[in-house]
Amino acid sequence: MTDKKKILKIYNQKIKKFNKFNKAYFEKDKPLISDEKFDNLKKELINLEKTYAFLKSSKSVQNIIGFKPSEKFKKIKHTKQMLSLGNAFEKEDMIDFIKKIKNFLNISHDIDLSSEPKIDGISASLRYENGKLIYGLSRGDGIFGENITENLLTIREIPRLINNAPKVIEVRGEVYIGKRDFVSIKDKFANPRNAAGGSLRQKDFKETAKIPLKFFAYGTGEIKPQIFKKQSELLKQLKSWGFDVNSNCKIVSSIDEIEKNHSEIESTRSELDYDVDGLVYKVNDLKFQNRLGSTSNSPRWAVAYKFSSVKASSKIREIAIQVGRTGAITPVAKIDPVTVGGVVVSNATLHNEDEINRKDIRVGDTIIIQRAGDVIPQVLSVDKSKREKSSKMFLFPEKCLCGFPTKKEISLNTKKTDAVRRCTRGYECDFTAKEKLKHIVSKDAFDIEGLGKKVVDNFWDLKFLREPVDIFNLNYNKIEKLEGWGKLSIKNLKNAINNSKKIVLERFIYSIGIRHIGQENAKILSAFFKTHRKFSELFNPKKRKDILVNLCDLDGIGDTQVNSIEDFFSNQKNSTIIQSLMSVLSIEDFKKINKKGKFSNKNIMFTGGFEKMSRSEAKAIAEENGAKILGSVSKKLDYLVIGNSKPTKKKIEKAKELKINIMTEENWYKLLNS
Repeated sequence: MTDKKKILKIYNQKIKKFNKFNKAYFEKDKPLISDEKFDNLKKELINLEKTYAFLKSSKSVQNIIGFKPSEKFKKIKHTKQMLSLGNAFEKEDMIDFIKKIKNFLNISHDIDLSSEPKIDGISASLRYENGKLIYGLSRGDGIFGENITENLLTIREIPRLINNAPKVIEVRGEVYIGKRDFVSIKDKFANPRNAAGGSLRQKDFKETAKIPLKFFAYGTGEIKPQIFKKQSELLKQLKSWGFDVNSNCKIVSSIDEIEKNHSEIESTRSELDYDVDGLVYKVNDLKFQNRLGSTSNSPRWAVAYKFSSVKASSKIREIAIQVGRTGAITPVAKIDPVTVGGVVVSNATLHNEDEINRKDIRVGDTIIIQRAGDVIPQVLSVDKSKREKSSKMFLFPEKCLCGFPTKKEISLNTKKTDAVRRCTRGYECDFTAKEKLKHIVSKDAFDIEGLGKKVVDNFWDLKFLREPVDIFNLNYNKIEKLEGWGKLSIKNLKNAINNSKKIVLERFIYSIGIRHIGQENAKILSAFFKTHRKFSELFNPKKRKDILVNLCDLDGIGDTQVNSIEDFFSNQKNSTIIQSLMSVLSIEDFKKINKKGKFSNKNIMFTGGFEKMSRSEAKAIAEENGAKILGSVSKKLDYLVIGNSKPTKKKIEKAKELKINIMTEENWYKLLNS
């Protein structure tokens, strides 16, 4: 049996298992394995498909949407989208969360946060009109939910009628099964969460009624009229209406109070009758919640602060050096394989040279590692009592793997030396060049299916790839001769590459791998340049100088980004390679998405500090009302809004010169509310 046939056999066996488990969970509501094992099986299949392009087909697990509303139930659109929460894993994340809220709201004082345990259950939304329950929905995909009203009404904690309620109120909460109740049904389900999910999605509500489901109310969707001012007030009222509200809800204000509360709940979580994986913190003031609004994925006013990740002990066998797409030299600990959080890991990140020296990490050390989510585990500490006497300090190499000397840059913001060593040769360094290729083909860049990291590694070793343009000039006759590649897999790869030739400007800018230019920066630059021809002027040293000056005026683009752009395009090798790439692409120009509102098709600029709100919030409001926010004063500007605190005089003078409509913060509010 050939290697290809062996791989195909293994894949088919795994896909058969996956389909069996998937059907059991989503169609029969009887999960056969744990969520963790199911997710790991899915990851194994995806990795196989990415490694061996010939496996890609219509039956790929990547084509399966696991949580699409079931056809067994009527779909109803949520009047207010059920967003997922962002995550915080440590104290610094919570500090950052609070800082962002204060900056957005333009306040300096502490704000009250409502805290409650994050139950590992199934979300549901209950719509009441004139106090009567109209229907109950599952989360579904956040936009559409399944109508599971009859199933939800089997839960004692969900009332059919509520007194003195608003005309319309959607009560949201978590359906779960208590640990003690689960003991009696554990033979039927893998875990409490699966039991809750499977029971709620029974076609016959009489079957659901046999399961001891419970419901904690934690918030609301649509309310007409809004009668609450605080999250804490809302929870009290929900309790008075007959809903169960978590008894561990608490108001905290400072980071010290958050950490104390977090530690207390984490230390007693085993004593709770329900599974929790962290605490949810929400801005208590509902007016603030409304002002903060949401991103496309999650609310700005809430975060899930997860409990400590699972930890394990292992031994370092080797400290390997890797080179990233920006030339960053990263040390990785090769460790004895160990299971952490249900996943076998053999690598742990060591971050940088300073981290190794600070913790005095050496080859042969016994270490404690922790894993958070799907990221590579990190080293928490070293057990120096188990260190061998012959152990020596690890000497971090001062040269890149390519042999070129590395350097630590000085941060423009902090004026401190960077902790990371970097190779500055760009595409001239083979190790950097290969990682840049992996970035270019990645999902958020060109998104070329069938050309994953392992395939890039293979094609690099065979010298099929050296520069980005080589992707579009591959010799498919040579590829067909390789093990694991057939006519179908090559056809799929060719189609994926050809389709990727057409790319929008912002994705192209992000894909070429300029240091400090992420997806959001790429969007800003795309809106500034508008066309790829204008962007191409960066290759011209004379034009580049003027462009860089104008870039400094863009909100979201600072000195760090401008210097990175200058360094990137000043490198002749980079310029040659990127121009060569552009010659084979069809790059779509920037297209403005016009939002209808009071400032539709208007260009607005803000300068100075505001009193009633931050500039960030003012910009967000303006954009929601159809405006485009500019970063520099030009004839295109319709309004220059001046804050009371330290507005830029040059911008005001130029606006006067161009006879642009200048308004104060007060006048801006009047116009906004007129």
